[in-house]
Amino acid sequence: MWLSQHYVGKSTGAVHGCGARHVAPWESMNSKVAKRQRDGIPMPLGLQGAFEAAQMFVISALIVVVPLAATWFAGGFAEKNLSVVAQFAGQIWLVGHGVPLNLTLSSGPDAATMQTGTFSLIPLGLLLIPFFLSWRSGRRLARASYTDQLWQPLFGALAVYAAAGLATGFVCSTADVKAPLLASVLFPVIPAAAGLITGSRLEAGSWSRLIGISAADWISRTSQDQRWAGSYVWTVVTSGFIAVVSAVSVSALLLAANVIGRWNDIIAVYQGLHAGATGGAALTLAQLAYMPNMAFWTLAWTGGDGFSLGVGSSVSPLGTSVAPVPPIPLLAALPVGELGWGFVALLIPVAAGVLGGWWFVRAGENHFDEWLSLKIRQRWLSLPLSTIFLGAVTGVVAALFSSFLFFLSHGSAGIGRLTDLGPDPVSAALWIGAEVAVGVMIGGLVAPWLEGDGTTLPLMRSRSEAAE
Repeated sequence: MWLSQHYVGKSTGAVHGCGARHVAPWESMNSKVAKRQRDGIPMPLGLQGAFEAAQMFVISALIVVVPLAATWFAGGFAEKNLSVVAQFAGQIWLVGHGVPLNLTLSSGPDAATMQTGTFSLIPLGLLLIPFFLSWRSGRRLARASYTDQLWQPLFGALAVYAAAGLATGFVCSTADVKAPLLASVLFPVIPAAAGLITGSRLEAGSWSRLIGISAADWISRTSQDQRWAGSYVWTVVTSGFIAVVSAVSVSALLLAANVIGRWNDIIAVYQGLHAGATGGAALTLAQLAYMPNMAFWTLAWTGGDGFSLGVGSSVSPLGTSVAPVPPIPLLAALPVGELGWGFVALLIPVAAGVLGGWWFVRAGENHFDEWLSLKIRQRWLSLPLSTIFLGAVTGVVAALFSSFLFFLSHGSAGIGRLTDLGPDPVSAALWIGAEVAVGVMIGGLVAPWLEGDGTTLPLMRSRSEAAE
């Protein structure tokens, strides 16, 4: 009983003696650690976390280093000094963890003109790598820890990963590209901590097994009205999340269809660059790292607000107005000029809201509507009011989620006009929130028919009649 209450991992393992501090090793432990476990010498939890963080750092670094090294060996870099390419790889690793880089570039005759800026456009595809690596590590650390000890491996892992970021920022800073050391320490820890906590929670199966706090016990001490309110709020948050995920998914499909439709233009840019096989492969990997950004930009485009590709530019469903852009193949797929059919894209967030509203009704937690129908007996009045309220609060949730996505995907390329890339996190999120709100109201009203419960008009039903 004590073991089931205090052991974090769901899977069971051999306990090393009475009062042992943790259980059998995970499957991929190296041979030396496994031998210590077989000999009955448990590995300290903090050292386990440090070992996992070291693995995360090495794997995430190799994912950057290998394609750059291949490009260098193929003669794709004008710089022949391999140490310079290694520093460039470290800078990419930092950018992939969200660390902004301060740029100082020389231009003009005899480098008389100096330009400064900050590169802060995070390749979200690269950011997912440390997140999923730490997710995997979090599950393994949870299997090796008891509830009151999980902080030890997590602290060890985060401390080592922060040290790796500090070392990378210090070693890879140059006269032209400098990484702020404080950001190099703190920013890489964010995706690592998110992945470790998420993986630990999935392995534990519940927050009570993870941190020793039982949500059921806490809920049992609340009143029935508080429980109803809590379940309503949680269902609203989930519905908003479902709407945003659905809109992002459809936007990604729209992006893929546009890339396929403009494939000839993209290939033409590749051919004009004369990058060769290795250089072309490296360029493709770099573009894949930014594909999640472009999917979120497409979401802002479907919302109507659009996004920018430089100061003073605009890409929206009603038209595209941009200055010449760098020769990046994927940018050849940008919509050109005025689009007569562009307004149809606005239906995507609305349709996602319909799905969110339908899911909300299926969940059966519309307690605000039940409460309002008791206060206002006229159903023709209580139903519209509760539906409008549901659409408003779900739209706010969707706006918050989408604002976070737009904030992550927005950034600066550092120099010149390209200091404003991506959607505006506030205005684009407001558009998405408003359209999702409209869709949620529609979905909430048509859901009874979708569920086969439309024998009576919901507008004419009172709560007492429904109960009878």
